[in-house]
Amino acid sequence: MNSTTKQSLPRNAALLAGLLERLEAGNHADAAQYRDVAARLAAELQSLPRDASTDALLIASPAAAIVYENLYYEQAGLCRTPLEPAMAAELAAREAIAHARRPAASAT
Repeated sequence: MNSTTKQSLPRNAALLAGLLERLEAGNHADAAQYRDVAARLAAELQSLPRDASTDALLIASPAAAIVYENLYYEQAGLCRTPLEPAMAAELAAREAIAHARRPAASAT
């Protein structure tokens, strides 16, 4: 890999992260466009070194951080997600599952 390619990787990831942020904010895109941007960003993130510049990108872009976290979930879990929101989401999911499992009240 030449130096031009090495320099373009963080730039490409940053551009894709910005685009994904705009899509997350509600800019009009269809599902295929969203998936394409997320997949391209995932490929870029996988090629980046795990260093301070990658960390800075992930801090600046919550959408990129979620993609990154999903890429490495098997090894690290939700390592970039603050504990309180992650725990609240898990508790809400457990409550929703428990509610869905309860028998429906009779309509009589």
